[in-house]
Amino acid sequence: MISHWRELQTVLDQGYREIDDGTDVPRAAVAAVFRPEEQGRGSELLFIQRAVKDTDPWSGQMAFPGGRREHDDPTPRATAERETIEEVGLDLGRARFLGSLSELDGGRATDRRVIVSAHAYWLEGARPVLQPNYEVADVVWVPLRTLGDNTRYIDYNYPLADTLFPGIRLDRDGQVIWGLTLRFLSDLFDRLERPFIIG
Repeated sequence: MISHWRELQTVLDQGYREIDDGTDVPRAAVAAVFRPEEQGRGSELLFIQRAVKDTDPWSGQMAFPGGRREHDDPTPRATAERETIEEVGLDLGRARFLGSLSELDGGRATDRRVIVSAHAYWLEGARPVLQPNYEVADVVWVPLRTLGDNTRYIDYNYPLADTLFPGIRLDRDGQVIWGLTLRFLSDLFDRLERPFIIG
C-alpha cells in the first residue's frame, strides 16, 4: 500500500492556505512523515507517544510530531518542521514535501479549541536515528497497511471525557491512535479512496 511518494503527493493539497475565521483561536501544526518500509512492501508513517505529564490532557497519547505555532514561525509548515526537530531530532529540510491535509479542530474532546494543520513529507534511505526529547516517551514507525487493518480497530475510552472513541491498537501495550490523529488519517485514507475506521 503506497510504495512511492508520487501516490501520496497526487492526493494532498498543494496550495495550502491557512483558514482565517476571524477568531483568535490558537494554532498548531504537525508533520506526517512517510518513508518506504524496510521490506519494500509499502510505506510507513512516524508517530510519537507523548510523555506522561499531569498538566497535559494529551499525556501519553499517540500523535504526529508537532505543536503550537510560535510568533516567529513564518508558516504552519515551519511550525511542523521546527517542532519535529525539537521533539525527535529529525530535520525535514532534506525531506520531500508532499502537501497538506485538511485543517482540523483539535480540541473537541477537551473543549480547548485549537486549529491544527498537517503537512506531509517523504524520507528516502535508511530509517533515521531519532533523538526524542523530554516531551516524547516513544517513537514508532507504523506501516500504512497496519493502519488499514480492521482487526486492530477498537473502542478507546478517553478517561477525561469518559467517552468511547474509535481507535487503532498498535503492537505495544497502551499505544492507541485515536482523536485528532485518527481524524487526520481518515482524511488521508479518504483521499486515497481506501476503507478506514471512520469516514
